[in-house]
Amino acid sequence: MTAPLAPNADSDVPYAGLTPERILDALESTGLRSDGRLLALNSYENRVWQVGIEDAAPVIAKFYRPGRWTDDAIREEHAFVRELADAEIPAVPALPLPDAAGNVSTLHVHDGFRFAVFPRCGGREPALDVAETRVWLGRFIGRIHAVGAKQPFAARPAIDIETFGVAPRDWLLAHDCVPADLLAPWRAAVDLALDGVRRCYERAGDVRMLRLHGDCHRGNVLWIDADDARGRGEPGPHFVDFDDSRMGPAVQDIWMLLEGDRAAMQDQLADIVAGYEDFAEFETRELWLVEALRTLRLIHYSAWLASRWRDPAFPAAFPWFGTARYWQDRILELREQIALMDEPPLWG
Repeated sequence: MTAPLAPNADSDVPYAGLTPERILDALESTGLRSDGRLLALNSYENRVWQVGIEDAAPVIAKFYRPGRWTDDAIREEHAFVRELADAEIPAVPALPLPDAAGNVSTLHVHDGFRFAVFPRCGGREPALDVAETRVWLGRFIGRIHAVGAKQPFAARPAIDIETFGVAPRDWLLAHDCVPADLLAPWRAAVDLALDGVRRCYERAGDVRMLRLHGDCHRGNVLWIDADDARGRGEPGPHFVDFDDSRMGPAVQDIWMLLEGDRAAMQDQLADIVAGYEDFAEFETRELWLVEALRTLRLIHYSAWLASRWRDPAFPAAFPWFGTARYWQDRILELREQIALMDEPPLWG
């Protein structure tokens, strides 16, 4: 979901030249011969396609949004996911393929578009209402974090108050995104919310920052059932789309899996942490950050939509964005978060 909080040079129509012919040509530049079948997959930040390959299984081709990440940041993500896969953690790494000059890489460029190719991984969303599933997910998140703690990212930023709260607020203000008649109450709500986030971070103390998935919601976990695993991979969770991978606190990869009322989230959290601690220590003081991180995500999401609005895919997909009702709802949402951040943390 994350985005740079500045317009891209080509943000009006970043994918206008990404025609089906160019997609197929890009794949063939890596030595993969397509059978011509293309299936667009759900993605707004990047463009992602399932591509049929002659005499082989289809692959997933991801074309990166121009100007979003540097080449080094993309390669760093690829290296992290490969590190996880080498540790027998079910993450899906980019395929190393040759370019036209014969150099093998996971990041390729064709006609100005950067892209990577991944093996297709089937599966369904995990059943988070099942305790055993939550424990299983917790074990693998713990394993991801055990690897992620070994070294920091150098080219990728962190999830923190500045990048996910202050910068998006300032970007929205600088670009006059909030209607004039709602600007004062929205500004008051977002400033109070950021004050609440700061208090949560103070209560949590000096939390450990490590390499994360970063966007670990149920849609980025593909679950393969044991009776359906033949030819699809090992049964259990498979973590995909590390595009938002950043440095951050461990709880960032946990809180988005929690849903429902407080009692339900406490039960879910207990199962996830029970599995997590089989492989990594979880610092319970990070639970002060659950609602703080949710608040930062809400602020950042508005700026993400606004900074992408000139991409034609966004008005079509999010027609409600930018209306007076949208900003009224965000004000109420932030006020609710202000109250929630002053409550005791889960397990508290």
